[in-house]
Amino acid sequence: MKYFPDSALVQLEFDKIQALLQEHCKTELGKQMAADLRLHTHIDYVKTALQQAHEYKQLTLLQEHFPNDYILNLKSELRLLGIQGAILSGEQVMHLRKLAESMGSIFRFFDSDRKIQYAGLHEVIAHTYFEKKITVMIDQVLDEVGQIRDNATPELARIRMQLFRKRNDLRRAFDRMLQKMQKQGYLADIEEAFLNGRRVVAIFAENKRMVKGIIHGESDTRKTAFIEPEETIELNNDIFSLEREEAREVYKILKELTASLSSYSDLLNNYHSILGIYDFIRGKAKLALDMDGNYPMLVPHAQLHLTEAYHPLLLLYNRRNKKPTIPINLSLNRDQHILVISGPNAGGKTVTMKTVGLIQIMLQAGLLVPVHPSSQIGIFKQLMIHIGDTQSLEFELSTYSSHLKNMKYFMENANGKTLFFIDELGSGSDPNLGGAFAEVIMEELAKKHAYGIVTTHYLNLKVMANKVKGIINGAMGFDEQNLLPMYKLLVGKPGSSYTFSIAERIGLNPALINKAKQLVDEGHFQLDKLLNKAEQDLQKVESKEKELQKLLKENERMKKEYEVLADKERKHQQYMLLRLQNQIKEDDLDYLKDMERKLKQIVIEWKRADDKEKVMKQAEALLFRKREKQINDKIQKKVQDKFQEVGGNCKVGDQVKIKSNNQVGKLLEIRDKRAIVQLGNIPINVKLSDLIVVTEKPKEKVG
Repeated sequence: MKYFPDSALVQLEFDKIQALLQEHCKTELGKQMAADLRLHTHIDYVKTALQQAHEYKQLTLLQEHFPNDYILNLKSELRLLGIQGAILSGEQVMHLRKLAESMGSIFRFFDSDRKIQYAGLHEVIAHTYFEKKITVMIDQVLDEVGQIRDNATPELARIRMQLFRKRNDLRRAFDRMLQKMQKQGYLADIEEAFLNGRRVVAIFAENKRMVKGIIHGESDTRKTAFIEPEETIELNNDIFSLEREEAREVYKILKELTASLSSYSDLLNNYHSILGIYDFIRGKAKLALDMDGNYPMLVPHAQLHLTEAYHPLLLLYNRRNKKPTIPINLSLNRDQHILVISGPNAGGKTVTMKTVGLIQIMLQAGLLVPVHPSSQIGIFKQLMIHIGDTQSLEFELSTYSSHLKNMKYFMENANGKTLFFIDELGSGSDPNLGGAFAEVIMEELAKKHAYGIVTTHYLNLKVMANKVKGIINGAMGFDEQNLLPMYKLLVGKPGSSYTFSIAERIGLNPALINKAKQLVDEGHFQLDKLLNKAEQDLQKVESKEKELQKLLKENERMKKEYEVLADKERKHQQYMLLRLQNQIKEDDLDYLKDMERKLKQIVIEWKRADDKEKVMKQAEALLFRKREKQINDKIQKKVQDKFQEVGGNCKVGDQVKIKSNNQVGKLLEIRDKRAIVQLGNIPINVKLSDLIVVTEKPKEKVG
């Protein structure tokens, strides 16, 4: 990606993003890749880089371990491996083994499912292979701590066996000498020692002539002499000779092992690079987690549609200081590709511009960006910025001259694949003349179909924005009541500079403010005033809209709660109905089982009895008893629905219910233990004990 000027990336603070990324990398190669981060214009490269970082981020969030923990820098070992005749030490060989082992773990990580699930990460190792022979070859020679195995060669096994025996002989000989000298009182220290590679004993200096052997030295105080006893000299010589043989054999083994490993030099170098790449991807994922970076939708053409976009460095700073960060939302497309942002100073215009610029270059560097995943971002070929005072002392250019020089470059080189940012277009010159040039520059960039953001205080640029095709207005929100910027971008309308409002709020002399107003062109003043009022009205509308949305959400919540309760009640009713039906079925089943048992008994009685007619009457009574019971139950329910029992003693004139048949009538007369009850038009004689006083239930009121 081409960018202008050379300091463009620094002005957008991309170097600070690189520094943060380097902190998250552990390997030297990963840190170097972060320092050498480049902006790419090929969408496939950008897509792969973003996908890899996104997949590693998902692994981290899922707390799934990716086996790239090996972080040693093995450049020197790998360089030696490529030099003919070079020899690696056991420790260096073990480092290479760990490198190969780590690659084996990564290859095993990508089973059949993970190859598909993490296709971007798998792409890193897609063109190489894991060679098991490397670890097998090393394990045949070195043990787990990097020491040469005794059985690495038959010769080494023979030498070490002899060494073992000779050392045992020497130990026994020394034990005898120590015991003897201790009894004689010659020993200054009962512990044996080694001096010049030889095994010696510590003797009091005055007794050194009493012990035959070689004196290898004395202590600093000269009170102790270190003597190799005569009896052990030959054994020490044998051991020294065998140790020399062992060293030569180890050297020979390591040389052969290094030569064998050198055939895999290119593969091991590739492994080292792959681990560095995975470390770099891990760094990108951790950086994304820090700044809420996401994988937006990539589009092949130049376009910007940012939703909930944050300036990453500002987000981190505010988070440390527990301050809120206001996101921006904006769209630049073929029909509306230049945004003119106006508003008061310190309102966030430059920050908004830098947010868009930094997000774009981070994306084209393959980094996840702090935007909503639904954001759509295209690929640009050129980036041009003009932010702040770019006055050049070297060429003795004034601020405005430098400004025009940059604008000249913009107009000559901009095209439909260019993204530009101009802070305070036209500033540094006479307002009328500067404003005129600014219009010309804007029109030219619009004709070139370049994409960009321009900040300004010029009213003429605010007026032309919605008249020239491709240019739209935008404003930074401002709380006029409290004189505080809102840092919120409002697209579609220009903003006021709030010059006189700020002057009034800070208590400037009203006479001076009025005098200044008179010096301003009336139309200019009225337009700024209208912009001011329009912005405040829009803020009120947005406030009402937020309140309405809140009420709608509350209404929706209550609606869902009601639906849940209604559904719960409906299920309860269904449950009770099913339970009642099941109870009825259980009663019928019990009745049928009882009927079956009784009918079987009747059949037996039929066979035994002589009086067949009597048995038939029993069967008839049994079969029709259920029908009679059903009728009585129906009558009883009807009476219960209409009347309620009162109880107490029956008196003439009371409404009473006959318990035996559930019929209700009027008590006409009491005769001792009998009573006359009027049922319809018929008086009947019943037992007084079979009556109970009832009264009609009050009718339920409707509505």
